Amino acid sequence: MALKALDIFKLTPKKNCKDCGFPTCMAFCMKVASGACEIGKCPHMAQESLDKLSEATAPLMRTIKIGTDKSQYDLGGETVLFRHEKTLVNRNRFAVEFCDTMTEEEISSRIENIKAVNYIRIGEEMKVEIAALRYNSNKEAYLNLINKLKESDLNVTYMIICEDVQIAKEAVELLKETKPIVYGANKENYKEMVEVVKNDKLALGVKASSLEDLYATTEAIQSLGYKELILDTTGETIKDTFTNTVQVRRISLKEQDRTFGYPSIIFANKLSKENPMMEVALSSVFTVKYGSIIVLDNIDYAKALPLFALRQNIYTDPQRPMRVETKIYPINNPDENSPVLVTVDFALTYFIIAGEIERSKVPVWLAIPDAGGYSVLTAWAAGKFGGSSIANFIKESKVSDMTKNRDLIIPGKVAVLKGDIEDNLPGWNVVIGTEDSMELPKFLREYKASKEEALAKA
Repeated sequence: MALKALDIFKLTPKKNCKDCGFPTCMAFCMKVASGACEIGKCPHMAQESLDKLSEATAPLMRTIKIGTDKSQYDLGGETVLFRHEKTLVNRNRFAVEFCDTMTEEEISSRIENIKAVNYIRIGEEMKVEIAALRYNSNKEAYLNLINKLKESDLNVTYMIICEDVQIAKEAVELLKETKPIVYGANKENYKEMVEVVKNDKLALGVKASSLEDLYATTEAIQSLGYKELILDTTGETIKDTFTNTVQVRRISLKEQDRTFGYPSIIFANKLSKENPMMEVALSSVFTVKYGSIIVLDNIDYAKALPLFALRQNIYTDPQRPMRVETKIYPINNPDENSPVLVTVDFALTYFIIAGEIERSKVPVWLAIPDAGGYSVLTAWAAGKFGGSSIANFIKESKVSDMTKNRDLIIPGKVAVLKGDIEDNLPGWNVVIGTEDSMELPKFLREYKASKEEALAKA
């Protein structure tokens, strides 16, 4: 059972020094007990007390680090079953599988696909994070596959899929500096596989034929003192896989059993039986239901767009609106003749509007005031995006020093604000823009053409 605040308090220095950032030791202990703070934030805690409390107050699901540098990711570390309860912290990662039976053309094609499907959505890079390298039977071909992937300049973490201990050792030697995942521990070879990974503290993937065997094997590995684990919950059928994955997560978080307190791996490619649409459907299911690593056969935009968007939505903190910095953004190299367009600081709105402005090729100063991280209509209804607040931001931002153009384009959905803004912003002409973002490029091009025509006549 989790420790109560009073149990933790008994082991604190009881100084109320506030060095932890809380007014009293009891307040600190209450935060630690709720999981909102780590016990190590108390600088005066005795080491004996820290050792006693660290394991007891640690999250029920262990956080596993994989990869290095820009390809380093955290898996697991979750504290709730459902996003709305608190938030989900470490998003799942997608892997594309390679194997030693593939031709050079097939390998090259998958490498190019991984490189091609790499784009930015709402300020976040969308890409495949893991290359899964499966050993079947040909050692030479397998090692050549590893070397080919290393030479490809792919920005990925590697996962060695191999139950042969000796070949796994050789693969680790080739990829050791990248901190790969080593998948292939089972009830027969787990002791030898632990020896392969323990010196470098690599994540070890554990597989079994049933949930009971998986529990027993995981328990046996833990008894050896090794806890950098990822559990394969893929069953023979879709139903078995779903049941296994949910059960592992529930046993960990609800029954507080740390034996299953590790991230999960799902081989969606195995379950889909070479049906790409089924692969996407299953990957979507296990993005929502607890797959920390989801393995695909291949990647293209038809797969990536729905999967990456779903993942981003699921792993957004529902308690914190996605916001961008409030400031003036120059788009398409605006100058002193460029208009000012204003919208809210909700990240999705910003990136959509900024993208449409870029598509129009019209130079614009994009003004983003503080609107609480809400959408246009929500911010307006909440009083966060009104005439006075917009006018005050335009004044405070000093955008008038950047452009002589006094046209301020506002979203068409809040056309009612035109009069209020003009009252609060003397000298500016408020232009009502489009209601739909997709109409913005045409609107801006027509706006620019009309301005140029007016100048020509003047």
